[in-house]
Amino acid sequence: MRGTRRTRLCLAGVMAASVLIATPAAPAAERTDGHLTDLVNPFIGSQNEGNTFPGAAVPFGMVQLSPDTGHMTGYDYTQNRIRGFSLVHLSGVGCRLGGDLPVLPTTGDVTQTDYTKYAAGFSHRDEAASPGYYRVGLSSGIRAELTATRRTGVQRYTFPATDKANVLLNAAQSLHKAVSSSVEILDDHTVRTAITGRGFCRDTGPYTVYTITRFSRPFTAYGTWNGQAVTPGSRRGTGGAYVRFDTTKHRTVEATTAMSYVDARGAAGNLGAEGGRSFDAVRERAREEWEKRLADVQVRGGTSTLRRTFYSSLYRSFLAPNIGGDTDGRYLGWDRRIHHANGFTYYQNWSLWDTYRTQAQLLALLAPHEARDMARSVVAIDENGGWLPKWGYGPVETNVMSGDPVTPFLTTAYQMGLLKGFEERAYRALKKNADGVPPAGNPGIGREANAEYLAHGYAPFVQDRPYVKMGDSDYHHGASVTLEYALADGMLAQMARGLGHRADAARYAARARNYRNIFDPSTGFFRARDASGAFTGSADPAQGTGFHEGTAWQYQWLVPQDVQGMVRLIGGERAANDRLDSFFAYDKLLADPAKTARESWVHGNAYAYYNADKYNPMNEPDLIAPYTYLATGQPWKTTDVVHAALTLFTDGPTGITGNDDLGTMSAWNVLSSIGLFPIQPGYDTWGLSTPVFDRVDLALDRRYWKSGNLTIAAPGTSATDRYIQSVRTDGTPHGQTYLTTGVLRSLRSLDFTVGPRPSEWGTSPKAAQPVLK
Repeated sequence: MRGTRRTRLCLAGVMAASVLIATPAAPAAERTDGHLTDLVNPFIGSQNEGNTFPGAAVPFGMVQLSPDTGHMTGYDYTQNRIRGFSLVHLSGVGCRLGGDLPVLPTTGDVTQTDYTKYAAGFSHRDEAASPGYYRVGLSSGIRAELTATRRTGVQRYTFPATDKANVLLNAAQSLHKAVSSSVEILDDHTVRTAITGRGFCRDTGPYTVYTITRFSRPFTAYGTWNGQAVTPGSRRGTGGAYVRFDTTKHRTVEATTAMSYVDARGAAGNLGAEGGRSFDAVRERAREEWEKRLADVQVRGGTSTLRRTFYSSLYRSFLAPNIGGDTDGRYLGWDRRIHHANGFTYYQNWSLWDTYRTQAQLLALLAPHEARDMARSVVAIDENGGWLPKWGYGPVETNVMSGDPVTPFLTTAYQMGLLKGFEERAYRALKKNADGVPPAGNPGIGREANAEYLAHGYAPFVQDRPYVKMGDSDYHHGASVTLEYALADGMLAQMARGLGHRADAARYAARARNYRNIFDPSTGFFRARDASGAFTGSADPAQGTGFHEGTAWQYQWLVPQDVQGMVRLIGGERAANDRLDSFFAYDKLLADPAKTARESWVHGNAYAYYNADKYNPMNEPDLIAPYTYLATGQPWKTTDVVHAALTLFTDGPTGITGNDDLGTMSAWNVLSSIGLFPIQPGYDTWGLSTPVFDRVDLALDRRYWKSGNLTIAAPGTSATDRYIQSVRTDGTPHGQTYLTTGVLRSLRSLDFTVGPRPSEWGTSPKAAQPVLK
C-alpha cells in the first residue's frame, strides 16, 4: 500500500505541475504604508446571502449600527431603498434577527409611519464604509453617517436648508417579530424607547431592548405615533417618534443612541459612560480600535485582492460574540433576572453549531482575553439559566441547529488554557449536558435525543416527531446528530482525562465511537436509523435523509476524534483517498481550481445543502473535510483543495461563500490562508497546509502565549510553488502534518519550504493527527 501511495503521489505531482506551471504567478502586492482598515471592505458578503452588514461597529460591540434595505437580515446590496439605520445586526445569520429602532432622517411633514413606505432611495455611487464608519447620500438630499462605541451608535445627519428636518425613530418595526414597543420624549434633546420582539429561524421567547437617544441640539418640534396616527406635540406613543430641527443655517444634527438588554437605567448608564463625544472623535476612536485589532496579524506577499479579502475576513471574525452587559457590569441572565459580572465582561450571541469549528479557535489565538470572558459567559448561562446554550441570542435560547456544539466550544477553551480557575465549573455543566436533557420547564433542548443515544448508541431519525420546544429538533436529523454527539463525546473525554476524571473519560471515549453505529456496510456510508434500529430513508448518500443541512457524502468526514477509524470503516487509505478525490472533483480541480470551486462544488444559492455528492464549501459540516487528506497520506491535496476553496472569497459584495454565521466562514478563510487550521475542533490539534502569504506575523497575548510573537513563513508561495517540501518549527525539522497547542504556545517560527511538486513530507503513517482515546 505504501508503494502504491508513493506512485500516486509522484503521478499526481507531475500532473499538478504540468497544469499549474502554465498559470503565471500573481504579482506580489507592495506592503502598504497606510492603515490596515483601508484594506477592509465591509460590503463583502452583502449579496447572495452572505448576510453581512456594512454599518458601524467596534470589535465585539453590543451595537452594530447599519442600514436596513428590506432583506430579512438587514442589508442587501441589490436593493436601493433604506428603511432606517438600526442598532442590532449579526454578521451572516441566516434568519430574521435584530434591526431594533430603525432611525431615518427625512424632510417635510411626517405623514407615514410604515418604514416600507417612507424608505429613502440611495445609490452605491454615494455610499462608503470602513471599519467603524458608514456613509450614504439619500435621494432626499440628506447625508447620513454612522459610527459606534461598544454600547452606543452615533449618527450624523447633514440636511438641506429647511425648517422641517426630521429624524424618525421607529420603535414598532424591526427585523424580528414585534411584540410591543413604547416611546417617550423626555426633554428637548432626548428620546427613550423599549422594544420587545421575538423571532429568528422559528421563534424565540421575547426579549426587550432598551434605548435612549440624545441629540446634539434641541428639537424645534416633536411628536409620536400609534399605528398610522401621527400626533404632533405628543410625548408618548407605542409606534415611534419624530423630532424636528431647523437646518436653514446649521445643517448638521448629531445623535447618540445607547442600548441595554437589562433596563432603561442600563441604557442611560451606557449613554453616560460612552456618550458625550463628537461624531468625529467617536469615529477616530473606532478606527483606532480596529487598527489595533487588525495589526495583530501582519501579512506580506500576495496580491492586493488577496490582502483585501484576508483583512476583510479578519475584520468580520471580530464582530461577534457581542458584549451583553452594561457598563456597570449588570446583565440579563437566561433566567430573566439581573446578574452582575464580577471580574469579567459578559458576552452573548452564540451561533455555536457554526463557530465551534473555526471562529472559537481563531479568537482563542488572537483574542484570548476576550475568548476567556466568552467562555465564562457560556458557563454563566448554565449557572443562571439551568443549562448550557445551543444557539443563544441575547438573553434567550433559540434552539436553532442540532447536535451538541457547546461541548467542543468549551473544550476548545479548556485546551487553549482559557478556563483556568473555573475548569471544574465548566466541566460540571458539560457533564450535565452530555448525560441528560434539560427539564421540561427549561427553554433549551440540549441533546434532545440523548435518551436513545445513551441507550442504543445512536440518535434515531423520527421525521414527523412534533416539536417539543421552539427551534430545531435533533430527532429530525438523527444521522448527523449521532456524528455531532460522538464528536462532542470525544472532545469531552479529553477534558475529563485532563482534569483527572478517569472513569468519565473512559465512558465518553467509548461513546465517541458511536459514529460506527450509523455506518451502513451495504452503502459504505453513514445512514440514518429509525427508532427500531433499521436503516431508513434513501440509500443514496447524495440525499439528505437524516442529515442537517448536508448529505452522507458531506458528513462522511466529520469524525475528527477518530479519522483513522473512519478511514478503516470505509475500506482503508486507498478507498478513502479515492472517495475524497471524487468528493472534491480532484481531477477537475487540478485543471481549473476556481472553475471547479464555482461549478462543481457550489450548487445554486447559499442554502443548497442537499442532493449533492460533492464538497460544499458554503456550509459548516464540510469545513474540516479538505484537511482529511492530512490523515490519509496525501497532504499535498489538502493544499490543492484549500487553495481552490479560497478563490471563492473575493473583494466584492458576493465575496463570501454561504452565510458568514457570526464570523465562521471568515475565520475559515483567515486560518486556511495562514496555513494553520483546527482539524480536531474541541481539542488542541492544528493541521498544517501551505499559507497563501510569504510571511505572516502574529502578535500574541503574552498572558496566554509564551512566545508573544509567531512568524509563519512560506517564501515564494504561489499558484505554482505551493507544495510543502519541508516544515521547521523554531529551526527544527517537523514531519507531522499537525501541531499541538502546547507546541504552538512557545513557538516563535513556523517555516514552510514550498516547491512546484508534491513531496514525501507528511506521508508517513506517524504524520497524521492522533486518535483521541
